[in-house]
Amino acid sequence: MAAAEPGQVSRVGIVGAGVIGGGWALHYLRMGLDVEVYDPGPHAERDLFRMLDETWPLLERIGLRAGAGPDRLSFHADLAAAVGDADLVQESSPEDGQVKRGVIAAIDRAARPDAVIASSTSGLAMTMLQADCARPERCVVGHPFNPPYLIPLVEVVGGERTDPAAVDWLVEFYACVDKRPLRLSRELPGFVGNRLQEAMWREALHMVAAGEATVAEIDEAIAYGPGLRWALMGPCLTFHLAGGESGMEHMLDHFGPALLEPWTRLTAPPLTPQLRERMVSGCLEQADGRTVPELERRRDQFLAELLDLVKQFSIDPAPQQDGQYPSIDFAG
Repeated sequence: MAAAEPGQVSRVGIVGAGVIGGGWALHYLRMGLDVEVYDPGPHAERDLFRMLDETWPLLERIGLRAGAGPDRLSFHADLAAAVGDADLVQESSPEDGQVKRGVIAAIDRAARPDAVIASSTSGLAMTMLQADCARPERCVVGHPFNPPYLIPLVEVVGGERTDPAAVDWLVEFYACVDKRPLRLSRELPGFVGNRLQEAMWREALHMVAAGEATVAEIDEAIAYGPGLRWALMGPCLTFHLAGGESGMEHMLDHFGPALLEPWTRLTAPPLTPQLRERMVSGCLEQADGRTVPELERRRDQFLAELLDLVKQFSIDPAPQQDGQYPSIDFAG
C-alpha cells in the first residue's frame, strides 16, 4: 500500500498528549484532520480536552480549515487504537532517550506499514531512536516549537536509516498544514533552533549565578530588544543590516575583533541551590501573581497578532506548493 499523498492526509495519530503533543493535536484539528490520541497518564484525557476548550476560540479567530471541528478529536485507552489507521503518527512522549526509543518501536509495530512516524524530540538523534524499529526508514524527526498550534517552525531531519523520501514526504506534509518546515542538512544534537536557544540560556544562567543581571533584566533585554528584530529576521541577517550599506562584510571587518572579548561563556554553570532559587523567584516576580495558564493565554493572543504582522512584512515567504507530492511505499 502506498502512503497517502501529503495533501491528502486525513487522519493523524498522536502519542503523548502533554504540552507539545496536545499542541500538535490542536493544530491538526484546526487543519481539518481526524486526530486520534493516546497518552497513558492518569489525567491526560481530561487535561487535553480542557486545553481544547480553552484554546478553540483562539483557533477559530485565526482561521479554521474546511471541516475542522473539536468533534474530530478522539482519545484512546491503548496505543494501537490511536495509530492503527493513521497516515502520520506524531510521537511526543517524554524527552528520555530510552523511553522515547521504546515508544517509537511500539508505534512502529502498531502503525500501518506505510505510515510516516514523526518524533517531536527536542534534541535526540533519530539514528538512536529508530534503532529498535522493524521499519526505521519511515521514522523522521519533526521537532516543533511551543505552542505548535501557533509557532510555524518545525525542524525536519532523518536518521542514518531513514529513507530520504520519508523526509521529503514529511516536509511536504508540514507545508500543507501551514507549518514552516526547515529541512536540516544533517543530523546534529539539539538541531538548530535549540542549539541557538541553549547558548543564550547558558549565558543567562551565568549572569544570574554571578549576580551580573537579574531574571527580569535578562528577559526585558531580549523581549524589547533583539527579540523584536528576530521575529522578522534571524541573527545573521540582523547583523547584515548592522553593517550599513556594505552589510555583513563591514560587520565582520569592523566588529570582528570584539569576538575576542571574553563576554560570553559557552559552558553551562553549576545548577546550585542558590541559582535555582534565583531563577524561580525571579520568574515568580515577573509573573506578578499571574498563573502559568494566564500567561499562556496572554502569549497565545500576542503570537496570533504577531503572526499576522510577520506574514505581512516577511521578506522570505514560505515557498508555494506546486501540488506535486511524492508517494511512498514503505510496506513493499
